[in-house]
Amino acid sequence: MDRDRKAKVVVADYDFGDVAIEQSIITAAGFELIAAQCKSEDDVISVAANADAVLTQYAEIGKRAIQSFTRCEVIARYGIGVDIVDVDAATAKRIVVTNVPNDWCMNEVADHAVALLLALVRKLSTYDRATHAGEWHWQSGRPIQRLQQGTLGLFSFGAIAREIARRMRGFSVRIIAHDPFVDERDAVSEGVSLVSFEELLAQSDYLMIQAPLTRETRGRFGETELRQMKRGAILVNTARGPIVKDADLYRALKDRWLTAAGLDDLEEEPAKRAGWKANNPLFSLENVIITPHAAYYSEQSIQIVRRFASEEVVRVLEGKSPLSPVNKVQRVNVKTA
Repeated sequence: MDRDRKAKVVVADYDFGDVAIEQSIITAAGFELIAAQCKSEDDVISVAANADAVLTQYAEIGKRAIQSFTRCEVIARYGIGVDIVDVDAATAKRIVVTNVPNDWCMNEVADHAVALLLALVRKLSTYDRATHAGEWHWQSGRPIQRLQQGTLGLFSFGAIAREIARRMRGFSVRIIAHDPFVDERDAVSEGVSLVSFEELLAQSDYLMIQAPLTRETRGRFGETELRQMKRGAILVNTARGPIVKDADLYRALKDRWLTAAGLDDLEEEPAKRAGWKANNPLFSLENVIITPHAAYYSEQSIQIVRRFASEEVVRVLEGKSPLSPVNKVQRVNVKTA
């Protein structure tokens, strides 16, 4: 970066209401901040082609946008997953990609996942609708099965899934997990048994998805997999929406193959779409609870993720090493402090 020129930092999109936190950090470092609301790659190119750094929440920073960048040194993601960034294209252009380590919202997501499961098992939405309609009968939620007699299955066993397991141990459920990247001894130390993917589907009364969105996990739960699940099972997804195929899940729930589902995101990821309408058929089902990709949210977590992402930008633009790089980029004149 030309040190005699004020660096330009672009926030590609945000839904925080303002960029006051980012402004305070970026401008204090002597850089210029521009806030946008990009909903397409063309929007990103238009506002950020000559940016020195880009912060992104939901806006996709694809190969075409990255190839248009003339000065960009760093793309910082507000959050853990970087599926919205073409990391390979960024690496090829020597652009650093950073994320925020998952402990910024680990407890929030685990709490949210367990809350969704408990609400579905105890049919809280069903009872709530009934009482608001003037029906005061315990039978309105029938049938409800005892939670403690079921098996909880976890798709992936990373940091957040482990927090879910720790919470669910208090309910005396059997816990299994599928994660080919986890050492069996680590799972056993958490009271969890590692199983094959097929065993996870067949044995889980409650299957909770907490995996990253990758080429391998995108669309991993389609009709074939959903039909292999135990009849009457409950599915909870507090990871990324595209891991589950919405149309196939709708059919499984409509046919009552699955009892219920709790979703914190949808396959189309509404926040990334301009003019999104709630016409997904899943919204028509009463045995589904859908939250707007809010599992990560608390006032504290939002503060942390915004500060960390902004500080990563400053670190890179000042020639320092980022704390949470996603890719390996050969950079010249990198300071270690």
